[in-house]
Parts: sequence; structure tokens; C-alpha cells
Amino acid sequence: MANIGMKLKELRIRRDLGMRELALRSGISHSSISLIERDRMSPSINTLSAILDALGTTLVGFFTDFHSKSAYSAFYGASDFVEIGRAGSVSHRMVGMNHPNRQLLMLHETYAVGAQSGKAYCHSAQEAGIVTRGEIELTVGSESRVLLLGDGYYFDSRLPHSFRNVFKGKSEIISAVTPPTY
Repeated sequence: MANIGMKLKELRIRRDLGMRELALRSGISHSSISLIERDRMSPSINTLSAILDALGTTLVGFFTDFHSKSAYSAFYGASDFVEIGRAGSVSHRMVGMNHPNRQLLMLHETYAVGAQSGKAYCHSAQEAGIVTRGEIELTVGSESRVLLLGDGYYFDSRLPHSFRNVFKGKSEIISAVTPPTY
């Protein structure tokens, strides 16, 4: 696909990263990144995935953004939120999918009774959120805490983390992740 390199370069510059820093973070050589950004080399899926992870996004997010032609608006009704979460009992609805130069992932997260985010995971970002309904057990690294209505969190996402609804009903969180991982 043409222009992948140009899009990667725009994303790197938007994240205020030099090419050498991106090479260090992604494990992909500086020369390969240079060739990819100039569309002189097509990256494998694994190479592209490593670069995008270092840029704080995913393949799905990159290509959704790549093809997004929706008109920008500063305002979003609840029906405008885009579901980007896992299937099943956890929902992650994103605010501002079509925002140009998005540098923040804003989510409305919903967890059904007993739902959990799955196995602890890590990614290159920072996360913050506030419980707006129910009770959520958050584990970050080796520390766990039950967050009640109105409680919040802020952590480095490079630490393994997971969420679990421990409430007798549905729980909800309003969260933000930067740089965006989607």
C-alpha cells in the first residue's frame, strides 16, 4: 500500500520522536525505518507492528486512521463513540476517532458483572481514569486495589496491568491513554 511510509513519518513527528529514538524503541534498524518512511521498502507485518507499538498505536488503529475520511467535529454524542474493545463482557468505546492529529485515547469503558480485561498486559503509554459506576479491581505490577465510585488511577502502562469488575452490577470507567494505543 502506497504512502504507509509517509503516514508513519507523520505519526513519528506528531509523537515528537527522532528516527533514531524510534529505532531504539522498536528494535527496528534506523536504516530500515528510513527506507520505510521514504516508501522504498515495504515493511513486514511484524516490522510494522513493532514500529506502531513504539509509536503507541496498533495495526488496526493505524489502518482505521489511514482510511478515515470522516469530517472532524469537536463534539461527540454517545452514539458517535466507536467500539474498539474486546468482544464479550468488556466494552471500550472511543471518543474522537476522526479527530485529526489525535494524541490522546479517550475511552468510556464498561465491564459486565465479573468481567475482566484478561491477562495482565503492557504497552508504551500512560493511563489515567476515574470509576464512574461500580467497583473495579485494578492490578498494576504487583499491587492491587479496589477502586470505588469516584476513585481514580494514573500509571505507566509499561507495567503489567489488568482490570476486573468486583461489583454486583455493571461497572464503568472514563479513561485516557497517551500516546494513543489505537
